[in-house]
Amino acid sequence: MSDDSERDETLFWDLIDELRAEDGRVEEGTIMSSRCVRVDGEFLALVNHKGSGLVVKLPRDRVGQLIAEGVGRPFAPAGRVFREWVSVPDPDPERWASLLREGVRFVATSD
Repeated sequence: MSDDSERDETLFWDLIDELRAEDGRVEEGTIMSSRCVRVDGEFLALVNHKGSGLVVKLPRDRVGQLIAEGVGRPFAPAGRVFREWVSVPDPDPERWASLLREGVRFVATSD
């Protein structure tokens, strides 16, 4: 694992620890054979899937906004774009924390 990947992993899991302390529905799980975070069993986020930085589930409109602003990138493992997932490669602690909280609200209210 590269130094950047280790830094991203550390930041991500530190932020997740904070989220778990705030919301008992946040839990660790797996997706695509990697560690991830879920809310009530539903996917929320993962880090460094093939160098992606933070990958978080958000409403489509919000994903589009983040991509248009240059903050995020489409998340397309194996070439298939997941429209409610965005990759945020820049490890900005405040941005990642804010997006993770947005994701918790979105995932918790999604059917």
